[in-house]
Amino acid sequence: MMHTTVGWHVELEFMEDDQHTRAVAMVRLPDGSEVRAHGHATRHQVDNNQPRVGEEIAGARALNEIAMRLLEKAHEEIDQDSGRISHPIHV
Repeated sequence: MMHTTVGWHVELEFMEDDQHTRAVAMVRLPDGSEVRAHGHATRHQVDNNQPRVGEEIAGARALNEIAMRLLEKAHEEIDQDSGRISHPIHV
């Protein structure tokens, strides 16, 4: 059995102000294609200003969207290659 190591390059970028954190996530696949997504978090006015927490929430939401888009992309490729309709399982 032959094993192959493949790597994906993932980038996360954040834009923040006192109340909002926005994240942009991008994964670059070995075939050169890219999948991008956005996430956001809003701080409630009574909460302490904790930028790291906003980044974690916005980043998680962006990465979750990346995961969903990757599932859709994979199923489209399965459908094109097999000529049938696959059924993605959403997590």
